[in-house]
Amino acid sequence: MSEQQQLDTVAYAAATPDMEQPWKELGLKEDEYLRIREILGRRPTDAELAMYSIMWSEHCSYKSSKVHLGYFGETMTDEMRQNLLAGIGENAGVVSIGDDWAVTFKVESHNHPSYVEPYQGAATGVGGIVRDIMAMGARPVAVMDQLRFGPSDATDTKRVLPGVVAGVGGYGNCLGLPNIGGETVFDDTYAGNPLVNALCVGTMRVDDLHLAFASGKGNKVILFGSATGLDGIGGVSVLASETFDDTPDETGAKPHKKLPSVQVGDPFAEKVLIECCLDLYHAGVVVGIQDLGGAGLSCATSELAAAGDGGMHVDLDKVPMRAKGMTPAEVLSSESQERMCAVVAPENVDAFMAICDKWDVQATVIGEVTDGDHLVIDWYGETVVDAVAHTIAHEGPVYNRPIEYPAWQDALKADTTAQLARPADADELRDTLYQMLACEDLCSRRFVVEQYDRYVRGNTIEAENADAGVLRIDEKTGRGIALATDASGRYTYLDPYTGAQLAFAEAYRNVAATGARPVAVTNCLNFGNPEEPAIMWQFKEAVHGLADACAYCAIPVTGGNVSFYNKTGDTSILPTPLAGVLGVIDNVDDAIGTAFGSAPMESIFLLGETKDEFDGSIWAKTVHQHLGGVPPRVDLAHEKKLAEFMVEAAKAGTVSAAHDLSEGGLAQAVVESALSGNVGVTITLPEGSDPFVQLFSESAGRILVAVPRDQETAFTAQVEEYGLPCTRIGVVEESATVTVQGQLAERLEDLRQAWEGTLPALFANA
Repeated sequence: MSEQQQLDTVAYAAATPDMEQPWKELGLKEDEYLRIREILGRRPTDAELAMYSIMWSEHCSYKSSKVHLGYFGETMTDEMRQNLLAGIGENAGVVSIGDDWAVTFKVESHNHPSYVEPYQGAATGVGGIVRDIMAMGARPVAVMDQLRFGPSDATDTKRVLPGVVAGVGGYGNCLGLPNIGGETVFDDTYAGNPLVNALCVGTMRVDDLHLAFASGKGNKVILFGSATGLDGIGGVSVLASETFDDTPDETGAKPHKKLPSVQVGDPFAEKVLIECCLDLYHAGVVVGIQDLGGAGLSCATSELAAAGDGGMHVDLDKVPMRAKGMTPAEVLSSESQERMCAVVAPENVDAFMAICDKWDVQATVIGEVTDGDHLVIDWYGETVVDAVAHTIAHEGPVYNRPIEYPAWQDALKADTTAQLARPADADELRDTLYQMLACEDLCSRRFVVEQYDRYVRGNTIEAENADAGVLRIDEKTGRGIALATDASGRYTYLDPYTGAQLAFAEAYRNVAATGARPVAVTNCLNFGNPEEPAIMWQFKEAVHGLADACAYCAIPVTGGNVSFYNKTGDTSILPTPLAGVLGVIDNVDDAIGTAFGSAPMESIFLLGETKDEFDGSIWAKTVHQHLGGVPPRVDLAHEKKLAEFMVEAAKAGTVSAAHDLSEGGLAQAVVESALSGNVGVTITLPEGSDPFVQLFSESAGRILVAVPRDQETAFTAQVEEYGLPCTRIGVVEESATVTVQGQLAERLEDLRQAWEGTLPALFANA
């Protein structure tokens, strides 16, 4: 050991109160550093300073968002809690779905690391969220991803997108987890700051639920999985807590402020770790468990101790290390992947070790649960950390940051699409259709999703071209789940409250369109710099919009993630609150897909009302490069009724296909469903209506459905019972043409070429 390692103990820290420390370089504010000294009654050791700085970072402590996230709890009712087994504050939310089954799901961001090193940033984002699911006692069964990049034709997008997609696919495919859906979005504001939001869902029996806490004096603390290295030192916890700086230096270069090592993943090690954990749970040898992700051992030890009924003592030098000469601070800060920390009763340690040995997983007793509330960490017999665990894990600063309605917001709202030129005749309408189909926002994502294994494990019912991913959970009963994730930065920029509700409503509607009943929500809230009052106004409004929508629909927010400082230079990302909705379907045989032609002789109906709503639309962006006005109206009562109707229609078998209408409107939905089924369609628009509005409006609360001719009477009776607006607009035909009577007639071959050609042309050789 070096002299510094020997000297910087708790005793030495108490004897050298005036020693200068790099608190600013570690991301702490001066008042935060002084608060740490006040808590400890002395200056912190190097190891303590590392722990506090990481655990008090924006990424780990939610110090700028806590005061607003509490609104999710304030709006939670007893009805919403009824099937909630674990919620906000746990590694992942868990809900009971019946028949003794429980489902856990969560989404997290890995944005900044994925810009620095796209492949590993995205891959370890998947690995981290999978371990969150494992830590709840569940088997991970599927993943999803929400990706946002700069313009599709930008040079740097051609660096970032292929790496991110390869990382998501490479890690998930190696784990044997199907990727059942997501989004890939392009916008100027994400250039230099892509969003990589990864979701994982897992299943378990209700009694298999495990939580993260250290309980029982004398119980052993066991670290198992991969060895600890220097990769990921200050990784996501630092990168996610500060904006990228593009201020040129004297050479003209634009370096980033902080470029710590991005974590390096090993999916094969994680696959073995999954099976090992499941065996450990089945054997009943785990008291509490925590994954090691952001903040590494600093997080795992402090949070386990803080959540338990005692303290914890750790011999840090017993941690298996794959790098020589690591300091205590480095060991505590490392974000090396594929590691878990468990609390085990002494009498079960041998059994625990035997199971780890069976799977060839390295496991080491590094400490034990103690009396009191202190986390004490020794390094070769010297105490380098001695602090109340709760102060590290949960007593970070809480900022009620200034909130200010942006000075530019009124002008933005007033800048509507009313003055924009619209197609004047059938030829211009046809040109608009092809321009929209081929644009970066609406073109086929096949180039991306074909790099993912969507059907591994054999339980995927719906994935590619589906409104929501559908999975079979129980092979005996056919019980399944549906998952959809949605976000609209453009709508949220125009109106954060409404934009967040539109994201929720679309995910909610997408789940319902499959015939599943929405039961729970997770979220990932991606915003700019919280130190800017306008950003905090956006954030607060979005949180309230999402919480109010969930409360109205009586489904709980089970947890989520906040990602701030998504800003490069002077450019903040569009505010992007992501909503992930989980649904339950009693029998996946009843699940509804999006492809027309799955039943003979289908009629096409449109549920919901179409209004002249184009502000924030993809048409405005693609054709006019415009963003302004107010987003489409949200009618939550209608959305709830529509969802209830779709669940009943699926059970009754009156609907053979369904496709949510959102970006691109009716034209996009009709073409996608026709191409998915490779069948022709003839559409008749309402007499006297504006064809452009009918085809391209992005009004919410609409679903396009195909109904077998022999089910039309039963279907219309159901519609009348629910009091839903419904219009018969066409038929499915044995042809190779999509026809809008009086306007256009286009060959499927031409439509497919326009829709599927864009991304391969841009990225196939990137």
